[in-house]
Amino acid sequence: DVQLQASGGGLVQAGGSLSLSCAAIGFTFDDYAIGWFRRAPGKEREGVSCISSSDNIIYYKDSVEGRFTISSDNVKNTVTLQMNSLKPEDTAVYYCAALPRRHPCGRSYVNYWGQGTLVTVSS
Repeated sequence: DVQLQASGGGLVQAGGSLSLSCAAIGFTFDDYAIGWFRRAPGKEREGVSCISSSDNIIYYKDSVEGRFTISSDNVKNTVTLQMNSLKPEDTAVYYCAALPRRHPCGRSYVNYWGQGTLVTVSS
């Protein structure tokens, strides 16, 4: 079975940092790219950052470029999203997902979703 286990959300003040982790079970990064998506209140789920580690391809949404860093550990089969300089507008439920390699970082391409983890940034 393919599973994605997300962890690491929480409450942080604006300007602070959080790290989200996604553990991939039942597949390797040769099979899928991994993405972090988020859904803010009243908004649609959007792609924040995706990594296709086998292809050395990384994508960031414009609004997080320079503040968020995605990385993969192919031994532990985990993907980490390090979020720095957090803003209130980053508040959302964050989901990790598996999608085909070399595809756009879009929710319509996702094959598997993990459970969400809430990130709340206070002003």
